[in-house]
Amino acid sequence: MLALCAAATVFPFLNLIAVSFSGSRAISAGEVLLWPIDLNTDAYRNLIDDGQLLVAMKNTIQLTVMGTLLNMAFTILAAYPLSKPRLRGRGYMLQAVLFTMLFGGGMIPHFLLVNSLGLVNTYWALWLPALVSVYNMFVMKSFFEGLPSELEESAAIDGANEWVTLLRIILPLSMPVIAALTLFYAVGWWNSYMNVLIYIRSTDKMSLMVKLYQMIDLVSPEMLRSGEGVSERTITPEGIRAAAIVLAVLPIMAVYPLLQKHFVKGVLLGSVKG
Repeated sequence: MLALCAAATVFPFLNLIAVSFSGSRAISAGEVLLWPIDLNTDAYRNLIDDGQLLVAMKNTIQLTVMGTLLNMAFTILAAYPLSKPRLRGRGYMLQAVLFTMLFGGGMIPHFLLVNSLGLVNTYWALWLPALVSVYNMFVMKSFFEGLPSELEESAAIDGANEWVTLLRIILPLSMPVIAALTLFYAVGWWNSYMNVLIYIRSTDKMSLMVKLYQMIDLVSPEMLRSGEGVSERTITPEGIRAAAIVLAVLPIMAVYPLLQKHFVKGVLLGSVKG
């Protein structure tokens, strides 16, 4: 059963990769399954020749790295004090935070606020409103609550303040949940589309997903740009679309194995206490 589920998940992606590396005749005839036919890389060359995709990739890397760093920093700074029962007003703060998770102001008030702050057409319009995911903050808070309180008491006896305790004792023990939440945030930023479409006006600041959508939406046999070794006989719109999707997914798939050993452990330890 697990093998069938895995095959159903993996087959479409393998087929997509095969289509992106196949020739137009094989794609049009529906002959491509799991292995490229009439192997060529013209679809990828057509996507990157004008340089727009590389600029969008650079923008998305900047957006993802900075956004993830800000997310993790503010999530930790919110979760750590809220995990302490001795914090005054902790119950009211948790209720206020939970309220924002259940109710939102809506897209129009959100846009008016961002516009009034002068953040439109800057990445801060994306970073600042999304500094903390309430769900992820509660996961990290639950993880902190599960750590032995004796660790902090020992550190306090040795003269460590709250910052030293957090940075030198708590965070090194929290690497599983940090790795898991980092992956959640990074995937969210990498796939960001709607907010970029709303708040970013300059074409040279567009993210990879927006640029790929524009390229996929506009591609047609008449618009395929000819060049040396590239012609309409070797490129089809289906091949361009497949290559664009592979380019969008590949970086996240390359990062995931590095965090996989922490992923399941971090989510379980942060969400189940007992």
